[in-house]
Amino acid sequence: MRTERKLTRLDRVFARLDREPERPAHLDVPRMSRHRVALLAGTLVFYLAIVWLVVDTSWLVRLDWQVMFFRPYQQWSEIHWFVDYYVVLGQRGPTAVMIAAWLGWRSWRQHTIRPLLTLATSLLLLNITVGAAKIGMGRLGPHYATTIGSNEMGLGGDIFPSGHTANAVVTWGILAYLASTPRARRWLSAVSAVTSLGVGLATVYLGTHWLSDVLLGWAAGLLILLALPWCEPLIARTETAIFDLRDRWRARRTAPAAVQPVEVPVPLKPRTAPQSEPAARSARTPAYLAPGPHTTRSERTPVTPVGPRRPPHSDRVARGTASAARPLTGG
Repeated sequence: MRTERKLTRLDRVFARLDREPERPAHLDVPRMSRHRVALLAGTLVFYLAIVWLVVDTSWLVRLDWQVMFFRPYQQWSEIHWFVDYYVVLGQRGPTAVMIAAWLGWRSWRQHTIRPLLTLATSLLLLNITVGAAKIGMGRLGPHYATTIGSNEMGLGGDIFPSGHTANAVVTWGILAYLASTPRARRWLSAVSAVTSLGVGLATVYLGTHWLSDVLLGWAAGLLILLALPWCEPLIARTETAIFDLRDRWRARRTAPAAVQPVEVPVPLKPRTAPQSEPAARSARTPAYLAPGPHTTRSERTPVTPVGPRRPPHSDRVARGTASAARPLTGG
């Protein structure tokens, strides 16, 4: 009796992953609506206001110095270890790797690379805008301040706006931007707002940023998220170009090998052996024989030469006559 194997939870998960062969139809692309344009304009005004208050050395700069003298890392030293770990959520390297891994999984499941392209676009905008502002304003941090009560602008620093805060807003906010349902978008927006707020306050607690740096970092990250719909046409064209390139590459790999034309065989003439002329050669008289008819060796009469072949000597006589001619001598 044959029994079927009971599926485990892992088998059911992989069976579910094998479904969904096509890109889901419910994935919508955010558009630049009037509400979003209004939020973008308000955030831009807030950004410029923070910059003006710091450049003018207003009450915001005095608040920065008061918070710095308060030294939160000494007032609540028992949470210092936790804040050291929590602030990592705003570092660009670790957060980009974590978010890219999750969005890469979504890209594979949904058969689209739009999430990864959107993340790459947002990080590129973040590096350009925040990096240019940091270098352009050159503000020193609390640990490197030189004059009490000054705004510390134009002294070669790079902490205004806060890169940790802006990076936390963008990297965690991109999850809400790419959410597939309104409910998920609301929840992820709240989570990303709390996370980025905590990262900004953690930098103030550790004394690495002024409070105004954090405010400007929040505004800088939010501006990038609100402006992303303007980049959607470029992202769509890039995705189409990449898929076309992939299809051409696959077609080139799977295409059958080109059939080589078969050459028409050329009929070859039979090779004729050189004619042998044994009769003609035998009829020719060797050069070392005298002209005239010759008989074969078997037909010749044997001839016995007369006399010895040695040259004659005066003291020798012919064989057979030696005993008669030689005088007898007695002994």
